Amino acid sequence: QVQLRESGGGLVQPGGSLRLICTASGFTFSSYRLNWYRQAPGKGRELVATISGTGVRETLPNSVKGRFTISRDDDKNSVYLQMDNLKTEDTAVYYCNLADAWGPGTQVTVSS
Repeated sequence: QVQLRESGGGLVQPGGSLRLICTASGFTFSSYRLNWYRQAPGKGRELVATISGTGVRETLPNSVKGRFTISRDDDKNSVYLQMDNLKTEDTAVYYCNLADAWGPGTQVTVSS
């Protein structure tokens, strides 16, 4: 059974940084693509970044390119989202995803 759990969210001022962590269990972690999504209040869920089983990474929205970086540590069954130069519009619940499995999410609030 695939289990995902996010951590690392919180309240940060504009221009600040956060590092989200997703810890996974229940499957052979190194074989799979993992994704970070986010959902802002009143909006749909948006794919933010993805990383393949071989480490090929991509951040998708133009709004986060150059600020967000996805990475993985297969020895720790973890995937990370480093978020720098955060903006108020980055406020959302951030979710880790593998296929049809989702973590419960972690809240990121960017506010002065």
